[in-house]
Amino acid sequence: MKKLDLRLWRMIKQSKGQFFSIAAVIILGLAIYVSFSMTAINLENTKNYYYEITNFGDILVQLVRIPKGAVEDLRKIDGVEMVQGRVSFQVPFRVQDPREKVTVKIVSIPQTPEQIFSLYMLEGAPLRNDLKSTVVLEQFSDARGIRIGDKISPYINGRAHPLEVVGIAASSEHVYLMENEQALLPAPEKFGVLYVSEDFAQSAYGYRDSYNEVLVRVKDLDQIDEIADKLEDRLDKYGVKRVIKRDDQLSNRMLSEEISQLQKTSSAIPLLFLIVASIVIVIMLSRIVKNDRTVIGVLKAMGYGNGEILLHYTKYALAIGAFGSLIGILAGIQLSGMLANMYIQYYNIPILRQDIYYIYMVYAILLTSVFCIVSGLLAAKSVLKIMPADSMRPEAPKTGKRVFLEKVKFIWGPLTFSWKMVIRNVARGKKRFAFLILGLALTYGINVVPVYMFEGMISMFELQYGDFQRMDYTIEFSRPMHKRAVGEIKQLIEVQHMEPKLEIPFELKQGWRKKVVTIIGLPRDTKLYAFKDKAGNAISLPENGILLTEGLAKALNVSIGDQILIKNYLPGKSDVNVEVKGIIRQYLGINAYMNIEAMDGQLAEKGMITGVSFLSRDQVREKLTNVKNISAIQSITDMKNSFMQFLDSVIVSTTVMMLFGGILGFAIVYNSTIISIAERQMEFSSLRVLGFDKRDIVKMITKENGLMTIIAIILGIPVGWAMCNGISEAFNTDLYTFPVIITPATYLYAAVGTILFVGIAQLATIRKIYHLNFIDALKNRVS
Repeated sequence: MKKLDLRLWRMIKQSKGQFFSIAAVIILGLAIYVSFSMTAINLENTKNYYYEITNFGDILVQLVRIPKGAVEDLRKIDGVEMVQGRVSFQVPFRVQDPREKVTVKIVSIPQTPEQIFSLYMLEGAPLRNDLKSTVVLEQFSDARGIRIGDKISPYINGRAHPLEVVGIAASSEHVYLMENEQALLPAPEKFGVLYVSEDFAQSAYGYRDSYNEVLVRVKDLDQIDEIADKLEDRLDKYGVKRVIKRDDQLSNRMLSEEISQLQKTSSAIPLLFLIVASIVIVIMLSRIVKNDRTVIGVLKAMGYGNGEILLHYTKYALAIGAFGSLIGILAGIQLSGMLANMYIQYYNIPILRQDIYYIYMVYAILLTSVFCIVSGLLAAKSVLKIMPADSMRPEAPKTGKRVFLEKVKFIWGPLTFSWKMVIRNVARGKKRFAFLILGLALTYGINVVPVYMFEGMISMFELQYGDFQRMDYTIEFSRPMHKRAVGEIKQLIEVQHMEPKLEIPFELKQGWRKKVVTIIGLPRDTKLYAFKDKAGNAISLPENGILLTEGLAKALNVSIGDQILIKNYLPGKSDVNVEVKGIIRQYLGINAYMNIEAMDGQLAEKGMITGVSFLSRDQVREKLTNVKNISAIQSITDMKNSFMQFLDSVIVSTTVMMLFGGILGFAIVYNSTIISIAERQMEFSSLRVLGFDKRDIVKMITKENGLMTIIAIILGIPVGWAMCNGISEAFNTDLYTFPVIITPATYLYAAVGTILFVGIAQLATIRKIYHLNFIDALKNRVS
């Protein structure tokens, strides 16, 4: 071993506390990078493989009614590989508690060898071709405790249909089980899917030899838009309600968004960790070089060149990076397996394709090496200025001068001696103090983000179902009803206020951009919806024209005053151009809103509605359980209860993120304090001679760290705000919008977390002070 390498090993042993604390930051950063990157690609590969073996559909067309023969004719369309018709509808589900409202989606399965959206059987046998059996979706069976052989009863057209459970299956169509786009979270105990024979679905719902959905597989996904347009034209006379392409399929979108967010996180967070680690390395190594001034002079006198000595200290930084890389990569590999299994369970994927991708290890090593080499060179560059002859003499102390505060007598005068020493010490090392504040400000910002995301989830829910939508219940009809249904429902339950609504999917088009969304028609004087623009100003529903949500306006690239085309799927109805009268903020879902009177007759059948919204304190579920033509009753209270259950997992993830930020703060404060103690042994020894005890010295260092923490928290507030804004922009999708609402409590919680870990780091350094040999320090000898 070379002499310098032997000395490097001794340096590491002497500063092992600092070495491992910085390495811990690198380990966390690389563990996140490797695990998140590999989890994202493994999840993507698993998704694609699962879609392949279950024959995932490329296009879903929802219609009023289409004959079986017309479905077969679609095979002749160029580019279509496979076509399948099915019957699908949502109905109430009978449970023991009459107050509980559960909805199930009935889906027909054809008796053919090859099927689109084929089921992945987990238990029992495939569906038999009879009228009394069903296969239940796994999420619903687990949530409701349904087992093979059980008898279950969906209500279809007001009549219970007992069915025997013959199998439990997973479905690639419902890896993320949501009833609709407005649902914030999966609620498998409230909504499920039952797969039945085609004969049963057609007879029970009155669709003999016909369907209300068409599934299509295409030969080339690049042609999916063109084929979707051909399908719209061909099926227009059958009452097209909606054409859903693979990218817009709800479950697939949620899974794809999660993979995309994993990829974004794998790039952003590790970079922050490495930046903080580099800052600490620069501060620590520059202090080591300064303390080794005489040793460096001796090495140069013995013939070692600047490059060799510079490399010697850079190797120290590289050693931290190498150790951190090794442990971080191994931890990342283990964590990726745990994360992948967690994700496939959450998204109900029954298989996992998991591989180790060595390229991410190479990237991790290269990235860490670059940061460590740059920080090592920056810290050790002062080696070039050290001359052998000069290094044999003690370094000349810096010229003493008054700090600025000393000129402000009314501030400086009342300060105690220890506070004056703290301020002077900060003034002597302004650059180092600035670096430390920058590192702690980043730490504070990282702590703000998880608290913001936790509170952002709560705010998103409260703003959507309290500020924007103000109803207690919404009722969805199984088919469009005449608006006199409002009066009929009022006779069944007591309501304070009720409004009809008309929800129909249309394709909105602006130039080459287009989007299939649900337009919701409401009374112009609605009291159950509070429309606000992006600035929070109230907007009224216009008499004519349309209101678009912020996400929809962005997708179509339209502004207020622009004209958009509404492509009407309903038979006998023509396309309509409307003016965008406003852009509103909606936190869940993507919709457009119009005056129901303007939609009446122009876009839909005159006098028709698809549901109602209302305020009521009555026993709504009990009184409407067996009412015909009601497909779903949605209660805001039930949604709130489901959301509160979800918050448990959010609390865990928030705690983990704050722990990561705390480790950064610990590393910064621990290293800076150890360096300060090493540099100021003479000063502390002199203070002991003057009558200060060890507790006084501990208090002095605590004041320095406290001052640094307070300034870092103040400067970290805009850093945290910027991070939260970046998170909001990066993670916003069509399905949900994170509101940028950061309350004083958010900053307070982040500050408490930061101070807690700074305090832990402070306690870890007290032992160093109590074990400091003040007598040896006073001898001022160079060994």
